[in-house]
Amino acid sequence: MALDKLLTPVRAGNLELANRVFMAPLTRSRAAQPGDLPAELNATYYAQRASAGLIVTEATQISRQGQGYAWTPGIYTDAQEAGWKNVVSKVHQAGGAISLQLWHVGRISNRLLQENGAAPVAPSAIQAATSHTFVVHPDGTTGNAPTDTPRALETGELAGIVADYAAAARRAVRAGFDFVEIHAANGYLLHQFLATGTNQRTDNYGGSLENRARLLLEVVDAIAAEIGAHKVGVRLSPNFTYHDISDSESEQSALYVAAAFSQRKLAYLHIAEPDWTGGAPLSQDFRNALRTTFNGTLIYCGNYTAEKAEAVIAAGGADAIAFGRPYIANPDLVTRFAKGADLNTPDQGTFYGGAEHGYTDYPTLTA
Repeated sequence: MALDKLLTPVRAGNLELANRVFMAPLTRSRAAQPGDLPAELNATYYAQRASAGLIVTEATQISRQGQGYAWTPGIYTDAQEAGWKNVVSKVHQAGGAISLQLWHVGRISNRLLQENGAAPVAPSAIQAATSHTFVVHPDGTTGNAPTDTPRALETGELAGIVADYAAAARRAVRAGFDFVEIHAANGYLLHQFLATGTNQRTDNYGGSLENRARLLLEVVDAIAAEIGAHKVGVRLSPNFTYHDISDSESEQSALYVAAAFSQRKLAYLHIAEPDWTGGAPLSQDFRNALRTTFNGTLIYCGNYTAEKAEAVIAAGGADAIAFGRPYIANPDLVTRFAKGADLNTPDQGTFYGGAEHGYTDYPTLTA
């Protein structure tokens, strides 16, 4: 099958991107310690994949409070900003474009990851009972631990979280990122506010869909005011069920905020499909409605092949497709797609933590 659409340029915001093969955000847990710093190893990894139309980085916490897993990078200290500046420089030198995904995990955390052993925070004090996170224990050993019961955020604290997002976006642009992506998906804080099952608030941030979407839209507005709406993307995951997320209005809320994003002229909307977590597949009616509702660049992500991606783009259902696991094992994924070459198989045992092995040592076609 000829990839007549997938390998052609696409515009997002004010940038023309080389192709429609995007790299999805992938947590790899390889930030340098101490300080959760992007390091030279990370710069090598991303630069290897710079032929993607757009790289979306691994989720990056906007504050210490926003961290939910050990060894993930941050964007709230000068040293972290400097580390990301080196990453961006290497990607740009290799001809790529890159977006920083901004992350606050909310309740998907453990006291061992929080400052002074504080409880994680969430819209409501509801534990993600079946979820675990990755921690470093006081004796130096590592492993999975249950998420702790969160405390409900006070109304007066929410402005501070919005400010943390804006400050992180400001740092990202100083570091040279082409875009930032607001992570409002996969059961983390902004998704917790959107979802009916995790938001039991009675103030202006709970109850109605308009109220549940309020924090996300305040974050969007604050970041757009800092860096310009043309540099802002958002990731959503309608029908997502992992991390004990349930939402009786999932597709409705996605369409509601998508309309708000269109009004604000955001650069792109990135939809993580729910199938891999057991969620209900997105209906064609929803896809059609989203395509009509959102007027920016529309991206889907979720177990796509090159052929399936080509078909969806050719039919007008999306502007680009993001690939996750294929990018772990195939830094030259665009070239492999163009040549119809076989793909390397990712080694799941090296997905999280470690060093070069399983991270920067996958072979390219010319290696």
